[in-house]
Amino acid sequence: MERDAKRMLLEYNKETKRLDDLYRCAAKQCGISECAFWILYTLRAEERQFTQAEICEFLIEPKQTVHSALKKLEAEGYLARTSSADLRSKHVALTEKGEQFARTWIDRVPEAETAALGAMPEEECAAFVRGLHLFCRLLEEGFRENGAI
Repeated sequence: MERDAKRMLLEYNKETKRLDDLYRCAAKQCGISECAFWILYTLRAEERQFTQAEICEFLIEPKQTVHSALKKLEAEGYLARTSSADLRSKHVALTEKGEQFARTWIDRVPEAETAALGAMPEEECAAFVRGLHLFCRLLEEGFRENGAI
């Protein structure tokens, strides 16, 4: 069993790296950083406004990384920041230029993701998502127990 687990872990890690590379290539194709890509992707997919802090939490990215990406996207005219109700934070929203950019470049990714999931048998798709949730939860518990995080 241990040998099987090790082999599966190696396969899992290889495929995770391959998946990371696919998204890295998608960001590069758009001509933007990975963080900028994920910000635009999230704003399109979630169809709501986020504060900078919410983006950091949602993407699990450091504040400075998100701040730098937001500044660049704002300077390029893709995003606007507007005051929120509490005045201590600003909401981030796509501008018309950002919407056009996202329609042209970003939307291709969820279209391909949806097609890939749609091509999988329904039971395999559900098992894939359930298995990933379970693996992440158990791995986080293991990391916390052994001091890795």
